[in-house]
Amino acid sequence: MKKWALPLSLAAGVLVLSGCGNSEGNVIATSKAGDVTDMELYAEMKDKYGPQMEQALQELMQKKVLSDKYEVTDEELDKEVKTAKEQLGDQYEMFLSQYGLDEDGFKEFLKLELLREKAALADVKVTDAEVQEYYDAWQPDINVSHILVADEAKAKEVKQKLADGGDFAALAKEHSTDPGSAENGGSLGWIDNAGRAQFVPEFTEALGTLKVNEISEPIKSDYGYHIIKITDQKEKGSFKDLKDQMTEELKQSKVDATASQEKLDEEMKAADVKVEDEDFKDAFKADEAAPTEETLPTEEGATEGDAAPTEEPAAEDDAAATEEAK
Repeated sequence: MKKWALPLSLAAGVLVLSGCGNSEGNVIATSKAGDVTDMELYAEMKDKYGPQMEQALQELMQKKVLSDKYEVTDEELDKEVKTAKEQLGDQYEMFLSQYGLDEDGFKEFLKLELLREKAALADVKVTDAEVQEYYDAWQPDINVSHILVADEAKAKEVKQKLADGGDFAALAKEHSTDPGSAENGGSLGWIDNAGRAQFVPEFTEALGTLKVNEISEPIKSDYGYHIIKITDQKEKGSFKDLKDQMTEELKQSKVDATASQEKLDEEMKAADVKVEDEDFKDAFKADEAAPTEETLPTEEGATEGDAAPTEEPAAEDDAAATEEAK
């Protein structure tokens, strides 16, 4: 799964559409002092929340334009939701609640993300040799837990308790300084092949050496000392079975945010989009339509103790999500 970009105002999309009624507008609230029409509300929202509504307009039009050329199936959406549930685990409902979404709303959000991805990948080519090389280096999903402590002495103490038969989840709740995973018994959830790179190098390196149910020695990073455990690992299928998946993942690795935006701008230009409302006349200028900084958490489960600094900050757990939504 990809990084998810959340619209600044999901409600604004409805308000943009509300301007399509009669010239006086449809009454949406009444009182003895007078009525409020959707047109009045629309004008008020434009005045107060112009940037959010401009983004909503961009997204509504992008969905129309891209849906005319690319298809996202119900099966694809169900697969994305299933993956999100697996990766967020018990945090899934809290994740939806945090953004005021139900599952249908989440699917609508995912549909636009998948449409953008399909457009970005449409012209990307890879060879069979490249796909084989990518498969050879590819690692299957792993379920990871960790305990983060501030110093080596504490790390050795916790490690000894584990060696003496202590419960990893209980010790994580008691000792881990990582707020995003401690309450979940140290669980970071399922980490896919790409997700391994979201962590600091020392953490990522350890993931490549541990076996299922093996507990690492204390590993020092800029955040403190990590004790890591891989609790489960999926099987790596054959090249034949995974070739389509490998091809898509390899294509995705060849497309950056700039290339994706350029392709999106190209599709919008080809669709001859025109804005009739003067207040939103710049909505589809290339330099105005760049992705926002508002993001939903990604799947890897990175936290303040895990995520390596990147050009696009990860926001994978509920603690990080609060900072990002962020």
